[in-house]
Amino acid sequence: MRTPGWIGPALAFLALIICASPVAAQAQARRVITMGGHGEVRATPDTAMLSAGVSTEGATAAAALSANNRRMQAVIMAIRKLGVPDKDIRTSNFSVSPQYANSGNEAPRIAGYQASNQVEVRLDDVSKLGTALDALAAAGANQMHGVNFLIRNDADLLSQARNAAVAQARVKAETFAKAAGVSLGEILSISESGNEMPRPMYRMESAVVTAARVPVAMGEQSVGADVTIVWEIK
Repeated sequence: MRTPGWIGPALAFLALIICASPVAAQAQARRVITMGGHGEVRATPDTAMLSAGVSTEGATAAAALSANNRRMQAVIMAIRKLGVPDKDIRTSNFSVSPQYANSGNEAPRIAGYQASNQVEVRLDDVSKLGTALDALAAAGANQMHGVNFLIRNDADLLSQARNAAVAQARVKAETFAKAAGVSLGEILSISESGNEMPRPMYRMESAVVTAARVPVAMGEQSVGADVTIVWEIK
């Protein structure tokens, strides 16, 4: 009986798998230690992001919008006078909505309109923040939607945090290895589980703005990194 032509190559491939299986088993049996590390670096922020708004009401939508436009133009002019370039001033929200009134059992009726305009401002000089808030209030901004402090260039901080994370993982791995009577071998893998971007340590909550002097506390920001490292042990 004639043997099909594919039998020979198939038997050769099967023999290769059988011969290679001890090698694979040996690799899988390699003794390892896996350890995680966390690094964190704090720094004083150098940028402030503030969000201010103007809310006005009127008997008609046009009246509410006209009043809002006048006050918002004054607000933007006040920001520009502080030396803030137009690229750092951005309208983030705008709306005109009816205001309803209820009268007994009757259906709600429109009693007027409200216009709201919100602007976000980036300050590269955080020392101007208090002055900026005062200027906004004096110019007609009657809503403050928050202030965030940021770090413009966080690459160096993230690098420091990663170095600290790797160092912590190594110290922990060496401690466990010594306790177990083994030593660390070569690193088999390093992975990062998602670095932590700068987060503000303090934040000013949304509030109605008054013309009083606004106190500012920047605090610090934290940049973190987490790594997982696998070592061979011997």
